[in-house]
Amino acid sequence: MSVDTGAQVGLFTGRHVLAELEGVEPELLDDEQYLREVLHNALSESDATVCQMIAKRFDPQGVTVLALLSESHASLHTYPEDGSIFIDVFTCGHTAKPELAVELLAEALQPATKNVQTIQRGHDYAELVC
Repeated sequence: MSVDTGAQVGLFTGRHVLAELEGVEPELLDDEQYLREVLHNALSESDATVCQMIAKRFDPQGVTVLALLSESHASLHTYPEDGSIFIDVFTCGHTAKPELAVELLAEALQPATKNVQTIQRGHDYAELVC
């Protein structure tokens, strides 16, 4: 992909937000449809473009949801037996807001605790963005 420093999208830069939420109601973490909906809504509200979503419910419990984004990807991996979930949202460019997506997911899941970290990836074009 070529670098166009005048555009918000198409830059070799991005933010990767990793989160661990604990103390979530186990029923929410085992509800595939609910998780699809809250992920889709959180991504849309954070200006990410959802291209496709797939999910897998495991036996006896647990769900993985993957979202292919125009900007990159997002995933949820649940552990209802522990009331825990791993969240991963990576977006390229400066248009989408992955931190907001994770915050909206946390609001929907109401964890007792959350651990969130953001990793800057690629080149730092922040000085070129107004």
